[in-house]
Amino acid sequence: MDANICRIDDFGPLPVVQPASVAELSDIVRGAALQDQAIYPYGGRTMLDHGLPPTRPGIAVDLRGLTQVIEYPARDMTITVQAGITLAKLGELLRPENQRLPIDVPDADRATLGGALATNVSGPRRLGHGTLRDYVIGITVVNDEGHEAKAGGRVVKNVAGYDLCKLYIGALGTLGIISQVTLKLRPLADEQALVILTCEPHAVAALLDALHRSRTRPVCLELLNDAAVAALNVQHPGLLPDAPRVLIVGYEEKRETVAWQVQQLIAELPAGTLKSLESRVGSTADPLWQWLVEFPAWSGALLTFKANLLPGATAEFFAKAADLPEGLALQAHAGSGIVLGHATDALTLERARAMLAVLEPIATAAQGNIVLRRCPTAWKATLPVWGKPREDLWLMRAVRQQLDPKERFNPGRFLV
Repeated sequence: MDANICRIDDFGPLPVVQPASVAELSDIVRGAALQDQAIYPYGGRTMLDHGLPPTRPGIAVDLRGLTQVIEYPARDMTITVQAGITLAKLGELLRPENQRLPIDVPDADRATLGGALATNVSGPRRLGHGTLRDYVIGITVVNDEGHEAKAGGRVVKNVAGYDLCKLYIGALGTLGIISQVTLKLRPLADEQALVILTCEPHAVAALLDALHRSRTRPVCLELLNDAAVAALNVQHPGLLPDAPRVLIVGYEEKRETVAWQVQQLIAELPAGTLKSLESRVGSTADPLWQWLVEFPAWSGALLTFKANLLPGATAEFFAKAADLPEGLALQAHAGSGIVLGHATDALTLERARAMLAVLEPIATAAQGNIVLRRCPTAWKATLPVWGKPREDLWLMRAVRQQLDPKERFNPGRFLV
């Protein structure tokens, strides 16, 4: 990978500039505005597949030089950092204070905080700990004129004005370049456990219903099909038992609380639904946790989709997707209503269209949608990369028009 050029969906090469400070970033944006250039910000390049191809020539702005820790009052459980810091480095900074940002981001050693915010990445722990929108209390953005715009603050009890922080999270960098973020933090858990349940496909709905009624409070509830389990066991032989369906229930808390929840869960499970049950406690759970975090970005997939549904519809959608002839490897954050599907090199464009034509009405009926997180660039011209058009698209366009009227940031890449 040449650090001096960048390609996005075969568009380019784009010349790369890497500011070492926010002042330099502001100058770059002002210079691009004078030359009427588009600006494509990026971090660790882990999510460049996300979205549509660019539509205008311009420059790529590498934000990995913005890694400064501005303030870390550990007693207040907040930290203010520049957006080019990687998630792995952020974790290293927080660990000595027994703190963390409990958001799962694949490729954490490469993925930057700003990139994770722009794409609103979340993973298995979303069920128990929420998403990035729950942790950002202050944000600084360089706007289309090169000026710094700030929202929120550096303290948790910040209630003045509108909560504009959430506006920039998930906007794919189209409303401005995130340069600095203040996060609230959580303490590291004393203990962790993963309970692994295997079952036949027909038992999934009953098991999920029982888990939703549970007196326990899991932080993750993952559902895998046989193709996903096979992909895992190729990379890590024997990490999971071979089974048509695997449910993984995760707990993080004080040791006594985790122990009680595991025992309580076992007592609550409906009789006759399981093929096997296993629990992994402490460090023995680490390899499986890591795989669950990384699999949404599985490099072996030609196409990856993400469906967002009402949680109660997860089992039905999962079953329909598993029955398709493409042999999809499926991972569901079943407590949050999210299903991730990976298709391999055997998929064709025609079959991709047919597959989405089957799944989209099921997602829509469950008040959800399907977006493509990865597919061949040539397919993006005909496939619904951002899913079915939303009814609030007019509002999103109005916001874009106010904040980036000349569509200087990431033109063409987002649904607006």
